[in-house]
Amino acid sequence: MTTFFSGFLGKAARLAMAAATFGLIGLDMQVASASELAKDLFGAKKLPAAITARSYGFYSKGCFSGGVAIATDGPTWQAMRLSRNRRWGHPTMIALIEKLSRDATADGWPGLLLGDISQPRGGPMLTGHASHQIGLDADIWFTPMPDRRLSPTERENMSAVSMVNEKTHLVIEKRWTPAHARLLERAASYPEVERILVNPGIKKKLCETVTGDRSWLRKVRPFWGHDYHFHVRIGCQPGSKGCKEQDATPRGDGCDKSLAWWFTEEPWRPATGPAKPKARDIMTMASLPKECRAVLDAPSPVNEAAVTYHGPGGSDYAATPAPAAPAVAETPVITDPGVPATANAFVPRPSVDIPLPRPRPTNK
Repeated sequence: MTTFFSGFLGKAARLAMAAATFGLIGLDMQVASASELAKDLFGAKKLPAAITARSYGFYSKGCFSGGVAIATDGPTWQAMRLSRNRRWGHPTMIALIEKLSRDATADGWPGLLLGDISQPRGGPMLTGHASHQIGLDADIWFTPMPDRRLSPTERENMSAVSMVNEKTHLVIEKRWTPAHARLLERAASYPEVERILVNPGIKKKLCETVTGDRSWLRKVRPFWGHDYHFHVRIGCQPGSKGCKEQDATPRGDGCDKSLAWWFTEEPWRPATGPAKPKARDIMTMASLPKECRAVLDAPSPVNEAAVTYHGPGGSDYAATPAPAAPAVAETPVITDPGVPATANAFVPRPSVDIPLPRPRPTNK
């Protein structure tokens, strides 16, 4: 009897130890999952979350669902750096970029060269920006669109032209034109636009030269960088309850002591002490709004063409309501070295099956 119980207890102890071991392994896996860098997880997604368009969190700490892409080519724009796969945004953002390209062309601008907007599901980017995470930011080059279609290689390697002397922080006069000012004024004219970030030298140039109605200058804010492109930011959109608004811009046109500060030594002093890690490079999923896990795990649309914005009506996907969800298979992003016809606004709308989005993520 003693032998039997001894063997039984020995077996029970071994099972208990095994269970504890697996429990620890499971805990370790949970900890590892929670500690994964958000930029790696969001940077790996090639297509958006096929659920209703909503932004979660703040511009520099969040994500978004229901994104659409701007076509790589349109009559009044061309997208640059296609390999980054950052042509995605909230449908309102993408619609505004297209509108700006048309209006700016009517104003005499040759057309827009588009820089980064957002990753398909937003979130921290693998490289570069701290913001652009919730589909409401977009970079537009100061370099005008050429009178021909750029090749994929040119789009990857062509350099934008800086408007500012890096030593004096002043605009390079021979490069700046009244057309640049009109482009910024047009962008600031839209009520959706809350901020336009430019280099302090460009803000100073506007302060010195803009006449007549100067109220739009309030939206144009000086910031580091932004010498070869300007950054357009729109506000949180209706339906995005989890979107955190930014502070309102200060009163006045911004041509005051706050601008003068940028032309002192203080903003340009080298950082002292150990270099601090960038927030993007240490941000885990635990740092983001809880809804971002659902955004990350949501199904993808059938392909890129189904969620590429096409004109004032938007994409069929963006207009589709959110009924009960069928399974939607993820299709890899197009990787052809040429510009894909399905992402070209010059060609007719392709005939594709539009996926039915899943219901929105819960806030529980």
